[in-house]
Parts: sequence; C-alpha cells; structure tokens
Amino acid sequence: MKTEAGILCCGNIVCDILVQPVEELNWGEPTSFVDTIEQRCGGSAASTARTLAILGVPVRLLSAVGRDNQARFVLEVIRLAGVDTEHVSRDAGRTACTVALVNSCGDRKFFHRCGPAVGASGIDPTLYAGMAHFHLCGVFVTPGLREQAPELLKSARAAGLRTSFDTNWDPRQRWLDTLEPCLPSVNLLFMNEVEAVRITGQTEPRLMARWAIARGVPTCVLKLGARGCAIYTDDVEILCPAFEVEARDTTGAGDCFAGGFLSALHRGASLAEAGLFANAVAAMSVEQVGAVEGVRSAAETEAWMRRTPQRKATANV
Repeated sequence: MKTEAGILCCGNIVCDILVQPVEELNWGEPTSFVDTIEQRCGGSAASTARTLAILGVPVRLLSAVGRDNQARFVLEVIRLAGVDTEHVSRDAGRTACTVALVNSCGDRKFFHRCGPAVGASGIDPTLYAGMAHFHLCGVFVTPGLREQAPELLKSARAAGLRTSFDTNWDPRQRWLDTLEPCLPSVNLLFMNEVEAVRITGQTEPRLMARWAIARGVPTCVLKLGARGCAIYTDDVEILCPAFEVEARDTTGAGDCFAGGFLSALHRGASLAEAGLFANAVAAMSVEQVGAVEGVRSAAETEAWMRRTPQRKATANV
C-alpha cells in the first residue's frame, strides 16, 4: 500500500505562557488579577504542523528546542498530535518562550525569548523523503532561518516539493532583506494584512498581491482577520468571507489558517474551497484559549461550517 505524501513544516517551536485578560499595563499597581495563566505549545511551525496533523495530513517538523522542561512539554504535545519530530534537534540552550498578554477582545501582545538556531547545515538526506510540500514560517523570530531561508526553499524545490512561505511579523523590520531572495522559490505566499502593508508598501489587498506576483509568486493568500481572506493569482481574485464567531484568543490563528489551507489543497480542494476551509479552521481556533486548542478533525470542521453562518463580504478588499 502506497504511503500518502506529507507536508514538511520548518520554523519555530515556542512554549507559550498565556495571560488573560490583560486590558492595560499599569506599572503603578504591581499586582493585577487575571482569569487564566496557562502554559501551551506554540510557535508558527509547531502550530501549523499540529493543525495539519489534527486535520489528518502526514506532517514532519524541522525545528529546534533546548534541553529544558519547556522542551519536554512542547515535544510531548507535538508528538501527541501525530507530528513526526525526528528532525527536531535538541540544543544545549533554552527553548523559545513567549509570554502572550491577551485582552477581552482576543487581541494580544507578545514578549518573546528566542530559542536555538534552526538551519540547513547537516540536514539528514531523508528529510524530504515522503514529503510533497515544504512550508516555511516563523523565519523572522527563529535564529538561523533568516540567512538560510532562500537555500532551504531552493533545496526543497530541487527535491520536487511545492513550497509555501508564511511571513509572520519581523521585529527587526528587515522584511525585504529576508523575503525577496526567497520569492523566486515560493509557490504560495501567505501574508496577513498588517504584515503585507509593511512588506509591500500598499494598503489595498489587490495591490499587495500584485507586488508578490510581480516578483514571481504564483499564488498569494492574504489573511484579512474578521473579513476572511483573499486569494490572488495572475488572473484570479477569490474573496472568502469569515465565519461569525466570538474571539476569545487570536494567538496562532494565522498559523491554523495556513494549516487549514494547506490541508485542503493536499486533499485536492480548489483555491476557493481551501480559503473557506482555512477561514473555518482559524475561526474555530480563536474560540478557544491557546494556539491550536480549538482545531478539530476535517470532518468535524466541515460539520461546523455547515451550521455556522458566514459574515457578509465587504467591499473593503
């Protein structure tokens, strides 16, 4: 029996400490009461990989953690989801950690400590075996990935894999230095609206996508938050409305969206079907506290979509 080809995710694994609700930081009052302080497994690559595994897609993770208690915690969570962690290296340093302060609307502020470097040097030649797609994310906050991202994408393409890149936020504001050399090797580019403004200098989704397509990216997917998503190719524009949900925590929603989108494409869905399915996965994720805790199986997600109303599409796209 032939084994189903999988998706290789590369990027960061983070131990998240979620504090909720935090409406403001008042340094004159040293103690404030909150409802929850919880430890979760996060990081763009870990969250996308877990989403894919929960949705039934074979997935392998290329990343690095430390040799501390936080590493043991996150690796257990990732493995329990069904992710292949053979290529997650263990470093003598500390695992990446983020303290996420979340307000009552689900908005968040991150305080991040970087973890070990992730890179291409010394990669086992079996890394790409059985994989059909390479997904790169968390590049701007993962030591080692900025410099090696273009070569990672090239090597994946040379191995016959399709590729995708999820931009995420760049605290150093060196977006183009890192991203532009990668674009010729990217089949599918994910950006959220705030990131896309910084990267492209444009404020309209169509023009944001044109910027990427003009640089050789065949498909650009813009994550528009409460407005859903917009998908662009050279001759197609697809607008997918969001679902009506009450957000409790938006941490990891973009990573869950990417996992949902890639899983749908992996099953043979059209771009429009993938966009709507990804919106549903992201919407379910924000209903729960934690990056991936709201994600359910593909069948459960499809059932949720049938009973949950969509928001009206807006002209502001």
